[in-house]
Parts: sequence; structure tokens; C-alpha cells
Amino acid sequence: MSPKATRNADIEAEITSAEIGNPGPDEEIKRRAYEIYLERGEQPGCDLDDWLQAERELQRGDLKREQAA
Repeated sequence: MSPKATRNADIEAEITSAEIGNPGPDEEIKRRAYEIYLERGEQPGCDLDDWLQAERELQRGDLKREQAA
């Protein structure tokens, strides 16, 4: 499979996952990173830090527990 075909398949999988209400890890990270940004008072310039914090929380399982509550 060519790299372009592989990328298209990845995009399709993400779209399908979102359509059935099962967001992929990137969507969960994006959502949490935005929440962190809001919690910081919407100050710009820390987007990478917010993303990495959200990613760590997801890896530890924190995000899944929060969503289930």
C-alpha cells in the first residue's frame, strides 16, 4: 500500500470512529488540551505543554475515568 493510500485509510478510520461516537486518542487529547488551555485562563503560548499534559493524562488513564464519571 502506498503512503498516500495508507494516510487516506488512517483519515477514513478517524472519521468513521468519530461518526460512531468513539473518538480516537487524538480527539480525546485535543479536547483535554483545550480544557487545560481554558483552565489556564486562555493564555496563548503553551499549546505544546497543554497537548503533552493531556497526552500524559490519557496514557495514565485519567481521561477515561473523568469521562465515565
